[in-house]
Parts: sequence; C-alpha cells; structure tokens
Amino acid sequence: MQGETTPLNGDSRAGASAARSAALPLLIYVLALGAFLMGTTEFIVAGVLPDIAGDLQVSVAHAGLLITVFAIGMIVGAPLMAMLTLRLPQRVALILALAVFAVGHVVVAVGDSFAVLLLARLITAFAAGAFWALAAVVATRVAGPARGARAMGLVNAGGMLATALGVPLGAFAGQLIGWRGTFWALAVLALAATALISRHVPHEEGHTRSVSVRAEVAGLRSGRLWLALAGCAATTGGVLAAYSYISPLLTDQAGVPARLVPLALVGFGVGALVGSLVAGRLGDAHPHVVTLVAPVATAILLGVICLASGMPWLTAAVVVLLGFFGLGANPVLIALAVRFAGRAPTLGSALTVSAFNAGTAVGSWIAGLALTSTLGAAGPAAVGLVIVVLAVVPAVALAHIARRRAARSPESGDATTTNPLAGAGATI
Repeated sequence: MQGETTPLNGDSRAGASAARSAALPLLIYVLALGAFLMGTTEFIVAGVLPDIAGDLQVSVAHAGLLITVFAIGMIVGAPLMAMLTLRLPQRVALILALAVFAVGHVVVAVGDSFAVLLLARLITAFAAGAFWALAAVVATRVAGPARGARAMGLVNAGGMLATALGVPLGAFAGQLIGWRGTFWALAVLALAATALISRHVPHEEGHTRSVSVRAEVAGLRSGRLWLALAGCAATTGGVLAAYSYISPLLTDQAGVPARLVPLALVGFGVGALVGSLVAGRLGDAHPHVVTLVAPVATAILLGVICLASGMPWLTAAVVVLLGFFGLGANPVLIALAVRFAGRAPTLGSALTVSAFNAGTAVGSWIAGLALTSTLGAAGPAAVGLVIVVLAVVPAVALAHIARRRAARSPESGDATTTNPLAGAGATI
C-alpha cells in the first residue's frame, strides 16, 4: 500500500540515514534553476509595473491584472496541464513546459497591446504550473523516498531565491535594459534551462504512461492528500496575507525608513530560502514535526507583529523569521502530497500548486479588506494569524493518523512505533 513500509531494524535504519545524507543528483539543482525562473516571472511584473503601464498607456491598477491573471493561470493551469500531459513521458512534458514558458516571454517582450500581454501571461502561467507539478514528481522520483523532502526543499529553494534575488534583480534589469529586455532575458534563460532539462532528466525506460484519466482521478481519494493540500493553502495563505502588505506595516506602523524596506523584503526571501533548505533536510526523517512546528511558530510570529509592530527593529527581525518558518514547511507538504496521491503523483503535485496560489489569493484579498479596518496596517498580520492557526488542524490530523498507523506496527519495540514522528517511511 502506498506510503506503508515494514518497521526498520537497526541495519535498515542506518541504511535509511545514510541514504538521506547522500548527495542529491545534479538534476535536482537543474530543477531548482527552473523553479528560480518560475518564481521570478510570477512576481517580476511588480517591479516593472509602472513602466509597462506607461508603455501601453494603461493605468497602473489596470496593468496589475497581469499579476492577477498569472495567479489564476497557476490555480487552473497546474491540474489542467497535469491531466493533458498525463500520457507524455515526464521528460518530454518538462521540456514542452519550459519551451512554452520561453515563447510566452517572447510574446510579452514584443507585444504591442495589453490584451496580447494578458493572454501571453495566462499561457505562461499554465506552463509554469505544469513545470511546478512535474518538477515535484521528477525530483522525488529521482531522489528516492529517503530524500524526497530534501530534494523538494532544494527545488523549492529555487523559487524562494527568486523572491530574495530574482525580483529585485529583474527590477534593476528593467531600469538598465527596459521591461521588454527583462522578459527577453527570462526567455533566454528558459531556453538554457530547457537544454539542461533535456540533457539531465533521464528517459523513463520501462515506464509506461498509459494510466487513464479515470485512474489518475481515482488516486485522489486519499484523505491524507486533502489534509496536506489544506495545510498548503492555509500556511501559505496566512503568511502571504501578512507579507503582501508588509511595506505599509513597516513604514506606517513600525516606523522603518522607506529606504530600508527593500532590505527587509530581501531578508524575508533569504529567510524563506534557508527555511526551505532546513525543512527539506529535516522533513524526510521528521515530516510531521516540521508540518506542526511551522504553523505554530508562524502564528506566534504574526502575533508578535500584531502586538509589537511599533518596534521597528523587532518587527524587521520577525519579518525575516516569518520567511524562515512561514514558508519552510512547503517542500515537506509537497513531498507528502506527492506520496499520499499514490497512483496520481503528478495530479497530486499539481493540486499543491493550486492550493498554494488559492491560499495566497484568498489570504491577500481578505488582508486587503483588513487594511482599511480599525486594525490599520496591522490588520493583514491579524488575518494571517487566523488563517495560519487553521493550518494547525490538518497538521495535527496528519500527525494523529501517523501515530495510529505506527501503532499498528507488528514490532512494538521499533523506533518508528514508539515515536511515529521520527520516520517518514512509517508515518506517511
């Protein structure tokens, strides 16, 4: 049965530990590069929005639809493309996704109307959603079950690196070579990533892609999968509800000088990058510890922001920690979802993309309403706190299920039985 293993004796535990500490294949780093491009293009528009608006003679608010349509494309496109590419080898599907991604950026770079840019961004979002879904499955497959969360941590770190470096660098490049030049650069990088994927993703020899859509959908009956998806939506939705409006909180409430706000944003991105790597390391051996600690710690940090947002340096430090704890559990949740999906790993992975983006959309929308409430600039953090607390519910449920499954182990003296949170194999 998917996710169940026999109890580990001393030798097998040592073997599992050695497997977890072994070096990851080069392919994982190539996928992380692709994830960096996906993360950069998702938010790059924010840095060049005034330039696009001026060039196409639309308002900045109207140009912001380029961000909205991308988010919608990710929510809908990830599972849709997962189903459409179901019968393709994963290597071919990844290459196609990156190729379409590159073409979409070329269309944006040469587009002369806002409607063309909107359509190109939607198509690009579909390709990005397909890449994220496939990258998670390929990374966990190539890394093996003992290193799945660690591999996802590295791939996810590519996306986190985009928030720390990619978006600021993109905005800087926009000032040097124009916003169109920025999209040309992303297209070239996407083609380079396509070549690397083509070279390093192994052919799936002996692997058939003859699974039917009905069989893939049937694989989504796992209750644990939907609990993991709920964790994805609530954790990310809560964190980004606060982060989406962190600038007014820092300047208006905490009194941080406007010139220092970019440093705080970079700090958040660096925190998320490090958190993703650390959680990926811990997630293979202690998945449910990670998925429990992350929302609890995040809720505490958001509570500190609500209560002590008038203290500039404390607030800035908490923002960095928010990136570390708030987004650190994401690779573990993705690895769990892929494993819980059983015979539907690609669709399960695609649904995590939808869950992350849906949580972000809903969380940031409610946070925007809270910004105009009596809570003021601290309103979004309060909204984030409530949403993140909800993420504790699926985390506790998954840990409880893991404990029950471990209790049924025939060898009561085994480590995975006495401590069900200590081994991924026995808990998920």
